Amino acid sequence: MRVFLTGATGFIGSCLVPELIGAGHQVVGLSRSDTGAETLARAGAEVFRGDVNDLDRLRTAAETADGVIHAAFNHDFSNPKQAGEDDRKVIETLGEVLAGRPLIVTSGTGLVRSKTDGPVVETDGHPPSSELPRAATEEAAEALMAKGRRVMLMRLPQVHDTRRQGRITQHIMLARQKGRAAYVGEGQNRLPAVHVTDAVRLYRLALETGQAGARYHAVDEEGVALCDIAEAIGAGLKVPVESIAPEAAADYFGALANLATLDLAASSALTRQELSWEPTGPDLLTDLRNMDYGVT
Repeated sequence: MRVFLTGATGFIGSCLVPELIGAGHQVVGLSRSDTGAETLARAGAEVFRGDVNDLDRLRTAAETADGVIHAAFNHDFSNPKQAGEDDRKVIETLGEVLAGRPLIVTSGTGLVRSKTDGPVVETDGHPPSSELPRAATEEAAEALMAKGRRVMLMRLPQVHDTRRQGRITQHIMLARQKGRAAYVGEGQNRLPAVHVTDAVRLYRLALETGQAGARYHAVDEEGVALCDIAEAIGAGLKVPVESIAPEAAADYFGALANLATLDLAASSALTRQELSWEPTGPDLLTDLRNMDYGVT
C-alpha cells in the first residue's frame, strides 16, 4: 500500500515510517525542512515537500495514495482554537480527496468524556470544540464518517519511550526548573500510557484491517497515578517530591494546571478485541526510570 504520512518526522511519525516499510508498505512522508527530508530518505521513505497547512499540496500528495495517516498537529498552547481549526481544514481536505480509501486521524483519549465513573472507552464521545478546541479534530473526522468516508480515529494516551513521554515531558521540564517534582493532593488521578512501538503497530493494524467509522484507543496502561510519575521524575532528577494543594497548582503547573487534577484513565478493550492488538513494550514508569535525565 502507498501510504501518505503527515507528521512523518515527529515522534510518532519517525517510528511509523520503519513500522510501515517493514510490513511491505511504501511510505510517502511530508516534510517542510531539508533536515526532515534527509531523515525520511535515509529511513527509506519517499519525501513529499510541503507544510501540513498548505491544503493544495496536501491534495496533491493524497491523490496518489492508497491510504493516509494524519499524525501531524500543531501543539500551540498559546492559541489552541486556531490549532484545532487548522486541523479541521486539513482533515476535511484529506477526506475530500480520499473518498473510499482509508484515512486515520490522530486524536487523544484526553478529549473523551466517560459516560460512567470508569475509564473512557472507545464508544465515549467528546465535548464540542466550542468548549474544548482540540475536539475540532474529532468533529471533522465524524463529519466525514457521516458522509460514508473510510475514516478511523486513533486516540493516543501518553506515548513514551526513554526519550519522550508526551505531556509528561512538560512535567519533567517543570521539575527541573523548579527544583522539585510535584503532584496535587494525593496524586491518585491517572494518565493512560503506551510505548511508542505498540502505538505505531496499532496504526499499521488499523490501516490494514480497521473498520470505517471506528475509534481506536492505543492504550496499554489504563492509568498511571500522578504521584508515582512524580516519584519517578524526582528520582531521575534527584530532586524532592511533594504534594501541593489545589490552590497552588496554577503557580507550579502554569498552563497545565487545569489538567493536573483530572483523572484521565482510558480503556482499550474494544480496540484489542477488534484488531487483535496486544501491547508488549515497557511501561511508562520503567521508561521514566531508565531515561537519561542529563539530556535536556
